[in-house]
Amino acid sequence: MKLLRRWMKISVLVGCGLLVSTVLSPCFASDDNPWMIRARALAVYPDDSSSQITVIGGEADVEEGYTLDLDLTYFFTDNIAAELVFFAYSRHDVKAKNTAVGDIDLGSLDLLPPTLTVQYHFMPQKPFKPYIGAGLSYVLIPNEDSGAATAVRYDDGVIGYALQAGFDYFFTDHWCLNFDVKKVWVDVDVEVDALGTTVSTTVDVDPWLIGMGVGYRF
Repeated sequence: MKLLRRWMKISVLVGCGLLVSTVLSPCFASDDNPWMIRARALAVYPDDSSSQITVIGGEADVEEGYTLDLDLTYFFTDNIAAELVFFAYSRHDVKAKNTAVGDIDLGSLDLLPPTLTVQYHFMPQKPFKPYIGAGLSYVLIPNEDSGAATAVRYDDGVIGYALQAGFDYFFTDHWCLNFDVKKVWVDVDVEVDALGTTVSTTVDVDPWLIGMGVGYRF
């Protein structure tokens, strides 16, 4: 059932992208190929906070992680595009800090947040092309390690909101340098089996995704 709910949410996200594509595709009036792909080195900085952990107090803390980021962009017009980040897999160490029994190592978790944004690109005829965007992120946690705890369970498959800003700088007709910043707002429920009891909290992960790399416009 959990897997079915996960795929239903992915289908909604992809369906929204296809709907936007269908509505806006007739607006595309450029002679350029509308497709673009980017690869970036990505730093993921959780701007996290959490509600107080039940029973033992304290709060959960999620450390930063580093990975690669791949995205595919479709330009409906020279100014309007949709970007789908389909790969950005990062690992993060997790601790429970300032609890009644001190700090507890909660192992690590893997984040996979496919993100769909609609963008507005400024100065499309110039080599330097800044943009802004907004959309949705579907946060998956495909793997976790419980560390010193007996077990840790994360409620993954959560949809959050995303804002974005960045720029492309084209040094040829097709190749560009890219810098991109995204902010994602997402809450994750956590249950931990430790010290003979089960405790829970809600973590506002709210990561900053900061990437730099190259892009290719077909």
